[in-house]
Amino acid sequence: MELMIAIGLGIITACGLYLVLRGRTFPVVLGLSLVSYAVNLFILAMGRLAAGAPPILSPEATGYADPIPQALVLTAIVISFGMTGFLMALAVRTWHQTGSDHVDGAEPATVSRPAGKS
Repeated sequence: MELMIAIGLGIITACGLYLVLRGRTFPVVLGLSLVSYAVNLFILAMGRLAAGAPPILSPEATGYADPIPQALVLTAIVISFGMTGFLMALAVRTWHQTGSDHVDGAEPATVSRPAGKS
């Protein structure tokens, strides 16, 4: 199970980093969201990843799940939701002001080739 979580976190992180490095604002926002999801899953997995462990304290259980990672992830979800909203508003405002959704505010220059050459 730990290997599957590690592979899944690696895939989510890689996809998020790929999207963050794109030239448009919307993929950058999606990439940041994916990276924040990967960090949240990492924090939750660091709490304890065990099959059959009780999620809360029970009379017959000898141990309980650590509530700190769960509280941290809950707080991180709220913060990432707010930051995503802010980034989307910033992207829309930039698009209205510049007319482009490219991250530097200008479309990349196209390379013109001389006639007859390909």
